Order: sequence, then structure tokens, then C-alpha cells
Amino acid sequence: MKNFTEKYNVSCETIDRLKTYQELLFEWQNKFNLVSNSSLQNVWERHFEDSAQLFEFIPKDAKKLIDFGSGAGFPAMVLAIMSLEKTPYLKITMVESIKKKTLYLNEVALKTGVNVNIKNDRIEKLPLEKYDVITSRAMASLVDLLNYAYPFCVKNTVCIFPKGKNYALELAEAHKKWRFKCNIVQSKISEEGKILIITDIKNKKEKTNAKNFSRR
Repeated sequence: MKNFTEKYNVSCETIDRLKTYQELLFEWQNKFNLVSNSSLQNVWERHFEDSAQLFEFIPKDAKKLIDFGSGAGFPAMVLAIMSLEKTPYLKITMVESIKKKTLYLNEVALKTGVNVNIKNDRIEKLPLEKYDVITSRAMASLVDLLNYAYPFCVKNTVCIFPKGKNYALELAEAHKKWRFKCNIVQSKISEEGKILIITDIKNKKEKTNAKNFSRR
């Protein structure tokens, strides 16, 4: 815990909230599967630190963040707890389609005192709203994430997507449909892990259609 406090420059109050979150994770894991049981042996590093390392990539002037497929709450609940101390003006929305998981997320939010908007819905059914930051961890391939993210993006939206050892293959596949800028950052937690910081997303098909229209 001391290492976490120093590494991410958070207060004892934030650590206490994260400990409460951890206790609730273990409690609800006994009711249904939230994370793999093997990851619970090293839960602080595998889930909490892996989520916390994303905070530095959120622009300081960001006002709205949406997280797709929030599941057990990683990374968005960790980011929300840290935001309470560091950027209290950041409004965080978590999207999860499985009802029982949203019940768990609401319990964590209540017990940790964070103000998050938890939506029990599918991403494609959400009303379109623009966000400054989009996050998602272990939910879908990069090309699918970009499909989901694009309608919620403005020009300066930052997408923060942690990925594993197959990140290069996912990038290659995504580039077939999308144009985007991508900064690849090495994970501090896993040697195989990478954090993709994606901006300026454009659909290649739209550009082709625009060219064809201009020739008429």
C-alpha cells in the first residue's frame, strides 16, 4: 500500500476507499464471477495498479469520461476514486450490460463515496453524447472498441485502451478500417502489456465516400 501511495501520489483517504473496494470485490466474487480467481492472489497489482497507471493519461482539463464494459469496475472505479482527490470535476460514466454487475458497481460506489453514473445498458443503445475520454479494459478487440467509441468522440477525445501481447495485430486490423493517431506506452505492471493512447479517429470509408461525392 505504501508503494502505491508513493507511486501514484494519493492520500490515505484514497487508499482507504480502494481497500473498501477490494473488500467488496472479494465479497461479491463469492456470489458470481467478476474477475478470474487466479488474479485474486495478486489483486492489488493485477487490477488496482493496472487501472491506476492509466490516470496520468487523462487530460487535466477533461470533464467527462465514459468506460465501456465496466464489469468488476476496472479501470473506471479506480480512476473515479483517484479523481475524487485529484480531479473532482471529472464526471465518470460506467456502462455495463449485465444487471447483477451493475448492482455490485452501485454498491462499490455507495460504500466508497464516489459519484459515478452507472448505466445498465448495451453501448450501442446509449443516447449519443460526446466525451473527453473513453476507457475500456479487456472488453473487446481494438477494431470493435473503435466501432463503439467513434460515435462518442469529438476531435480531441482521448481513448485509453490497455492491451496485451497481441496489441500489434489488433492495431494492424484496426488500421484497415480506421485512421487514428496512437501512442503506445509500456505498461508499468506487465512486460507484455501496452497502453494504447488513441486520438483523432476517422473512418476510412467516410473519407472515401467524401472523395467520390466531390468528383460528381
